[in-house]
Amino acid sequence: MILQRLATSIRKQDWFTVVIETLIVVLGVFLGIQLGNWNADRETRERAAVFSERLTEDLFYEAWAYEYLIDYNNDVRLSARAALDALSGEAPLSDEQFLVNAYRATQYKYNDRGRATYDELISMGEIGLIEDETLRTTAVSLFATDLFDVIAQEGRAAPVRTIFRRKVPAAVQAAALRQCGDRFVPNGDYEAIVGSLSYPCSLELPLGEIKRAADLLRADPDLIEALQIRFADVETAITDLETVNAPMVAKLRAIAGRNE
Repeated sequence: MILQRLATSIRKQDWFTVVIETLIVVLGVFLGIQLGNWNADRETRERAAVFSERLTEDLFYEAWAYEYLIDYNNDVRLSARAALDALSGEAPLSDEQFLVNAYRATQYKYNDRGRATYDELISMGEIGLIEDETLRTTAVSLFATDLFDVIAQEGRAAPVRTIFRRKVPAAVQAAALRQCGDRFVPNGDYEAIVGSLSYPCSLELPLGEIKRAADLLRADPDLIEALQIRFADVETAITDLETVNAPMVAKLRAIAGRNE
């Protein structure tokens, strides 16, 4: 409508009206563009807030899972060392406790990852929506590393794991899993992490059955070497988790509100 009036004013050479109506058109276009920009900015801020909240929740879980992995590997390391010391005679163990510690030395932990939000942001090319630098850089560092996969793969492929499963009778293995295996740890429960693998337990089997299993395991010529490899691998994993990645650990603890 206003464009028709403007055309009519130009034909009549009503320049004052032309100027006024031109300003109205320009102002309308400007306000329309500005309103569009405001709406776009508002939508971006809202999306950024949603993604930041989701990423924070994911990193809360990851902070817990990271602590769980450290504590769990400490338990595995203690068991591997106890089994080695028993074999060397430095710290003898009963047949039952030797089996328990050898079994726990074969264990490994791999938690599901809370990376859905990060992967979505990366796939859309919008990681920049996360304005909080600590949140953003922690997520990038955490989800880019293959450390967790390496630790899990070393555990799955550990020679001592193969030896234990090859030498120890199935009934004893089942008892070890049932009586001395991983305790259930609810997601986010820091207190339940402690001692989730290292806790007093009994196989609850006849002594003769336990002795036969322990003798079979001790007789394997590769057992000491396999336990040494497992001990060294877990020691390296703990060093990587706690020391090499110390800055990331500090950031995760800060995000989770667990700075000491």
